[in-house]
Amino acid sequence: MDNSTLLQVKDLKLHFRTLRGAVQAVDGVNLELQQHRAVVVLGESGCGKSSLARAILRLLPRNVVTYTGEVLFNGNNIMQLNDEEFRKQVRWVNMSMVPQAAMNSLNPVIRVGEQVYEPAMIHLGVNKEEAVNMALKMFKNVGVPADFLTRYPFELSGGMRQRVAIAMALITSPGLIILDEPTSALDVLTQANIFNVLKRIKQELGTSFILITHDIATSSELADEVAVMYAGQLIETGSARSFFTAPLHPYSQKLMASVPHLRSKDELEHIGGQPPSLVNLPIGCRFLDRCTKKMDRCTEEPPVYRVDGRSVKCWLYQSSQEKS
Repeated sequence: MDNSTLLQVKDLKLHFRTLRGAVQAVDGVNLELQQHRAVVVLGESGCGKSSLARAILRLLPRNVVTYTGEVLFNGNNIMQLNDEEFRKQVRWVNMSMVPQAAMNSLNPVIRVGEQVYEPAMIHLGVNKEEAVNMALKMFKNVGVPADFLTRYPFELSGGMRQRVAIAMALITSPGLIILDEPTSALDVLTQANIFNVLKRIKQELGTSFILITHDIATSSELADEVAVMYAGQLIETGSARSFFTAPLHPYSQKLMASVPHLRSKDELEHIGGQPPSLVNLPIGCRFLDRCTKKMDRCTEEPPVYRVDGRSVKCWLYQSSQEKS
């Protein structure tokens, strides 16, 4: 791992215990993120994207049956820290998260200003006056008026609540922010405004992002790299420029073919069938039953191949490069 690598995830697994069996939500994920960069994790609902975020930040439910692998942040394996050390040294200090529904993350009976500056007081040890000034600075960075500091969450629009949630995640100046579907409940104009805020923060503050979404068109605004997730595994990773122009994996190709283009007359495609159950995963390639390019070899699990600087988990590229 070189000096520019901020986060490195190695063979990360997170399985949940249920009455039907173990849900293999994150199953052997490998991911790398450089400083001042943004990686977008794409995939259908239920593929394990949000579970990956929670596994990295160790926000785990009680029914965890498997939680293994390595998560290196600035070269340090934070999986070796106990829960108290992780809370004090990592969560919200070096990594923070913007959840999918901002209203659900804000206490409706506490003024938003207090909810934003409280993490600075707890994790940075600053006094209230200094924390309030930090909150006002963050409000300015995300485009929230200063007088909103004394308002309650229900007095804010959906877009403003999302900006407040971003300010809350930024207050301790973490190196990495994980965004879980940050614009899914917002209108198109508000989505564009939020992504303009994120791009400015990335440029001015040097913050790195992991953006979890199923919205391919919107995610292209922020992405430097793309990671495609399917049935608990990453099946393709690489630069955003390469992915959005020529995706490699058959699933990725179908995803891109489902996105409408203003100047294209190509007919939109769809992916037939349903994603496999994370409790009863198929043998071999997990996209096998829905793939239009399947071969006999696909009944065996494919390795990860390196193709033109990208990684792809598909037998189609067996002859292209050596497996990684």
